[in-house]
Amino acid sequence: MTMSATQLDAVTGAFGFSGKYITRRLLDMGHPVRTLTNSTQRVNPFGNQVERFPYHFDQLDKLTDSLRGVSVLYNTYWVRFAYAGVSHASAVTNSLNLFTAAKQAGVKRIVHISITNPSEDSALPYFHGKARLERGIIESGLSYSILRPAVLFGEEDILINNIAWVLRHLPIFGIFGDGSYRLQPIYVDDLARLAIQEGQEQTDHIQDAIGPETFTYRELVDMVSNTIRKKRPIISVSPMLGYWAGWLIGKLMGDVFITRDEITGLMQNLLVTNSPPSGETRLSTWAQEHATTLGQRYASELQRHYHLEATQA
Repeated sequence: MTMSATQLDAVTGAFGFSGKYITRRLLDMGHPVRTLTNSTQRVNPFGNQVERFPYHFDQLDKLTDSLRGVSVLYNTYWVRFAYAGVSHASAVTNSLNLFTAAKQAGVKRIVHISITNPSEDSALPYFHGKARLERGIIESGLSYSILRPAVLFGEEDILINNIAWVLRHLPIFGIFGDGSYRLQPIYVDDLARLAIQEGQEQTDHIQDAIGPETFTYRELVDMVSNTIRKKRPIISVSPMLGYWAGWLIGKLMGDVFITRDEITGLMQNLLVTNSPPSGETRLSTWAQEHATTLGQRYASELQRHYHLEATQA
């Protein structure tokens, strides 16, 4: 697919984490961008460069109209956990409606952000739901690229930042079990670059999107600890005890720190693959460059997505 400077593209969640990086790259290329978002009252960081439409998941005609004239749809819409009446199951339904609307609107290609190791056989709603969406895209007849990142990192990320925040504020750091399970973080702008490249292609494609470094969870915590110069004893705790410690942190911060399913997925090695890396930025290098700011403030999932007031420290 040849991209023209006047081509209209759409990004779901252009004011969010990965969506913002994708949008910035598209604007730098001279593309007008439209976003579908729940954050209709949020300050638009791109000003009048990005046209904003609310999600109309339950009104297919309006959803279709919001995508008319769009060439490539970059889809980052999903939910990390069930909250405020939105579950993984309802997010699947919403997303399938989005794909139907995209086809009816004449969208030429969809670039969809999934997750490593999705499976409809998974007992974890996150990984099951992502697999169901991949099937929905394939069955839609749309030209597609499906990207499967593991963990994203960047200035606005939550996981790596909050590991650093805990290391800065607590005297010890507990890891679930022995911490030998692995993950392959990818820099969010590397994912955005890959997404834009895939938007220019025509062939259907599914690709793992992982960074150049693989860490065990214990190694990751140790690396962050050394980088921000906050050496703490790293102790093994049971997954249940770790969950309740995370629950307490979330309660104190007005947030959801971690879920049981996230602990299970991490310990089942679902955030690591055997694919070659597609990202170039090393987390260890990036963390060193941001060592003075990493973890200085708690990053709230609820504040980011639901605009709730969260305790800051």
